[in-house]
Amino acid sequence: MAHLLSTSCSLKLITSSKFDLRHMSQSSTFYPTSLTLQTSTFPSKRSRQRGLTVFATALSPSQGIQSQSSSGFDHKDTEPSRLKRVMIIGGDGYCGWATALHLSKQNYEVAIVDNLVRRLFDHQLGLDSLTPISSIHNRVRRWKSLTGKTIELYIGDICDFEFLSETFKSFEPDSVVHFGEQRSAPYSMIDRTRAVFTQHNNVIGTLNVLFAIKEYREDCHLVKLGTMGEYGTPNIDIEEGYITINHNGRTDTLPYPKQGSSFYHLSKVHDSNNIAFTCKAWGIRATDLNQGVVYGVTTDETEMHEDLCNRFDYDGVFGTALNRFCVQAAVGHPLTVYGKGGQTRGYLDIRDTVQCVELAIANPAQPGEFRVFNQFTEQFSVNELASLVTKVGKKLGLDVKTISVPNPRVEAEEHYYNAKHTKLVELGLKPHLLSDSLLDSVLNNAIRFKDRVDTKQIMPSVSWKKIGAKPKTVSAYPNN
Repeated sequence: MAHLLSTSCSLKLITSSKFDLRHMSQSSTFYPTSLTLQTSTFPSKRSRQRGLTVFATALSPSQGIQSQSSSGFDHKDTEPSRLKRVMIIGGDGYCGWATALHLSKQNYEVAIVDNLVRRLFDHQLGLDSLTPISSIHNRVRRWKSLTGKTIELYIGDICDFEFLSETFKSFEPDSVVHFGEQRSAPYSMIDRTRAVFTQHNNVIGTLNVLFAIKEYREDCHLVKLGTMGEYGTPNIDIEEGYITINHNGRTDTLPYPKQGSSFYHLSKVHDSNNIAFTCKAWGIRATDLNQGVVYGVTTDETEMHEDLCNRFDYDGVFGTALNRFCVQAAVGHPLTVYGKGGQTRGYLDIRDTVQCVELAIANPAQPGEFRVFNQFTEQFSVNELASLVTKVGKKLGLDVKTISVPNPRVEAEEHYYNAKHTKLVELGLKPHLLSDSLLDSVLNNAIRFKDRVDTKQIMPSVSWKKIGAKPKTVSAYPNN
């Protein structure tokens, strides 16, 4: 049956499996398997159906705001006056939340689909965002009060196809932006349970999205967040998705070889293969955004109110290199360079993430086309990042030191790295390059919230070589 919470979002219970993570572990100690809501009965045409997975929808734009012209793309099968609809899977997360606000501001009709499991990970592992973040319900209510724009909210698991089907039929997206995956390499290497969860959640969830597009919105454009980590660190230039090979007198253009370096990265490789196949077999239109390492926390939209603040991870499981270094500098902890520090990757500002996604949506792939864009703006080694943070930190009066710690990963610490990234620039990307002023902003943000830092979470605690079969919680005291 359907229910109504005492908030501005209506919550409906639809046919589905229960929201749980029981497949992750035989022990419910680690993975709560139920979601308790205080509800009152609300009639619905779906009241005959069974199940307890929840999705929430805010007031429709026609009820809450006047229609505005869209800045997005145009499909022949949609009404000219209708705002273009973008479903953001994983919209409560770091990149997803910033993207949801940005697209809503650009006059897209936005829906967030999320099972909120990322917040559960923090509870399981004793972690917390450096920045205090509001609940997703408070976030969308605050956005509505500030802008008059409604973001619809669907709470549920895309690995449950019945839930996803109802969500597609309810919202009818023109584009789907898929951030809804477990996105941490270290998390996928904690133990067998997390490795299995990562691959199941990511691969099955993406397969479900592909089937939902095929069945319910065949002209919908899938914008999928991949990772530059799919490529590994080959001793040749990294192309954007494809490489032309001459072999034994014959030539062909083939998908660029993939060398994922964790169970997380491998799940992304499987996703890319599945998406490419369904584009060929079913005529799906898809753009795979192989994103580099994202840094920063603020966008124009998240700065509008403290309730819109984005999360900022600094721990050894979810924190990315530059963000971690800025927090370490702010609290006087030596910057933790893994091994020799020559590991080189592509990086981009969170503001460029939202810009890239908007460009991909506004310039969709053709039916049957599988595009691959390398989504980053600059390349840095870990040592180069440490030097930049040290220089800017000293200008702020911080005594920044650097130490080398044993590398918990299995990776080359000195290697060739030259990745192409021209396609998004050709579409109009205007990057925010890493400057002293930007680093100053990130460092000042870390200083502002430094009292929230748990220094016990800074050092790496997950080892690629010591991954085990037994479920475990990362210790808050790794040296004990």
